[in-house]
Amino acid sequence: MDVLMTVRKIASICTMGTNASTLEKEIGPEQFPVNEHYFGLVNFGNTCYCNSVLQALYFCRPFREKVLAYKVQPRKKESLLTCLADLFNSIATQKKKVGVIPPKKFISRLRKENELFDNYMQQDAHEFLNYLLNTIADLLQEEKKQENQNGKLQNGSLELQEPDKPDLTWVHEIFQGTLTNETRCLNCETVSSKDEDFLDLSVDVEQNTSITHCLR
Repeated sequence: MDVLMTVRKIASICTMGTNASTLEKEIGPEQFPVNEHYFGLVNFGNTCYCNSVLQALYFCRPFREKVLAYKVQPRKKESLLTCLADLFNSIATQKKKVGVIPPKKFISRLRKENELFDNYMQQDAHEFLNYLLNTIADLLQEEKKQENQNGKLQNGSLELQEPDKPDLTWVHEIFQGTLTNETRCLNCETVSSKDEDFLDLSVDVEQNTSITHCLR
């Protein structure tokens, strides 16, 4: 499972309108790939929770590559995923290395799809991440299901069948893990276990520690 890393420092530097050399000094030359782009996202009043998640997801390379690949597929009706693909493509195709982009289309779609985010109150970044990943996964599964049904119709083999278990998507391939909960009986020492899938895992972070330290 790929590690989702926060890049708030990069976002804040970009928002201040710095140049590439200043940014390179801030994060170190070895962390400054030749073809990478570092763009801040405009905050529309209360969207810092959303921007921080979008920045982290953009710098999760496997996720970004899948989203950009989705962008080049035959045009689909507008969804949260198509808006995300447009935003990522807009960043990836910029001529400049640093700058600022307003994610207006994505925010507008988010507020349209979920009334929880259709206000100017502070929101929880973790809750938004969960919503975004699950929404994308559901959309991909529905598209795959529709493709399978269309294929069966063309082959004339559509029959009433038991609903198939939803296919795993690239969202699951990148982020999904399995958490095993074990319960041990104090009397007989019997151990029972239960596996649960997750797309994100909350962990305690010690005070005054760096991201690098936490990942060791």
